[in-house]
Amino acid sequence: MKLPIIITLLLSSILTALPSVNLEAKDLFPDGTEIPAWFRDTTHVKLSELGKQYCITDYGVLMDGKIYTQQLQSIIDKMAANGGGVMVIPSGTFMSGALFFKQGTHLYLEKGAVLKGSTDISDFPVMTTRIEGETCKYFPALVNADGLDGFTISGEGTIDGNGLPYWKAFWLRRSWNPACTNKDEQRPRLVYISNCKNVQIENVSLQNSPFWTTHYYKSENVKLLNLHITSLYKPVRAPSTDAIDIDACKNMLVKGCYMSVDDDAVALKGGKGPWADDPVKMPENGGNENIIIEDCTFGFCASCVTCGSESIYDHNIVLRRIKVDEATNLLWLKMRPDTPQHYEYITIEDITGNASNFLLVRPWTQFYDLKDRTDTPMSYSNNIVMRRINLECNTFFNVTPREDQYHLRDFLFENCTIKARTSNYHPEYIENLKTKNVIVNGKTI
Repeated sequence: MKLPIIITLLLSSILTALPSVNLEAKDLFPDGTEIPAWFRDTTHVKLSELGKQYCITDYGVLMDGKIYTQQLQSIIDKMAANGGGVMVIPSGTFMSGALFFKQGTHLYLEKGAVLKGSTDISDFPVMTTRIEGETCKYFPALVNADGLDGFTISGEGTIDGNGLPYWKAFWLRRSWNPACTNKDEQRPRLVYISNCKNVQIENVSLQNSPFWTTHYYKSENVKLLNLHITSLYKPVRAPSTDAIDIDACKNMLVKGCYMSVDDDAVALKGGKGPWADDPVKMPENGGNENIIIEDCTFGFCASCVTCGSESIYDHNIVLRRIKVDEATNLLWLKMRPDTPQHYEYITIEDITGNASNFLLVRPWTQFYDLKDRTDTPMSYSNNIVMRRINLECNTFFNVTPREDQYHLRDFLFENCTIKARTSNYHPEYIENLKTKNVIVNGKTI
């Protein structure tokens, strides 16, 4: 039956007046702001667009086990002096100490290429750097970039830290002095990127770092794509070989990576100490904002994502579409009683696999030092969402309440299926903890 013409015209005018509706759901950060298109652009580095190619074997660098730091640095300096270019490591193993890339220079490792670090710590000159939440004198990394715009590392080769002698020395020192810190046994990192922007590291393997594997400090717009990051945990443990340390950075994408290391896979840093959040007293510190880790696989590690232990502010952190095997923790919130911390708007979603702890929250007191502060600074964690997770674990809810040190609120567990040896579920530990369709050992909580 046809509608009367007047009704048809009326409906048509109403529909015309309605605003158009975009049926495509927007991709949002946890705080509700839209994720920029930059995070969806995973265009690969093109070797042909990096400028003149400088193959290291054309400049006297040999595969003879000798250390070629000076020659390799000379190539980098030559590239920079001539308007930029890319240092190409061909197939084979080449040894070096600390290298410092300059504006307009890049690193490319061909398939079968290995840039391998020296085991002599004197090949890494002491300098002002950032390590463990402090700006101090310490050793640089094997590959360093500071203050650069557009730096890239690409190819199908490997950067190898040659870490075994360093690991053995660390455990020997720790057996002699159990109180020794991570820095006491002198060890370089593998890659250190500081004060940079528009950085892309892709496809390479990063392995056997003596200390942290990759460290990003006060940098923004950094993409880590399809990396393979590993260190040993047996027969010799590789202590503090975090895969990715993010230290006071903004806008980072970690996508398609495999990480298996003897410490945290992704650790959020930023500063430590009783006045760490004071921009006047500690201007070198900072928070992390807009960090997305997606489509990755985690092997053995202390935690897939850790806030701390040297972290003051983390906002808009996303871990999604992840496979986990042999992780100790899925999410670990380290709460330092000597440091004011605020972790907020963190979303963990679409996870499968196994980990010892679904959620771990507890005080972190290693090297605790209130210095000249007489009170304990309060810390906070809020707006944490964990959803669409299918996980086998030892403990589902491993949360230690300490209202004198930190306050937890506004957590949501949603659409999770958990098989746990211990539930240990205490919703009263978190203010406004909500659960929706959460099944632990076959029972809805």
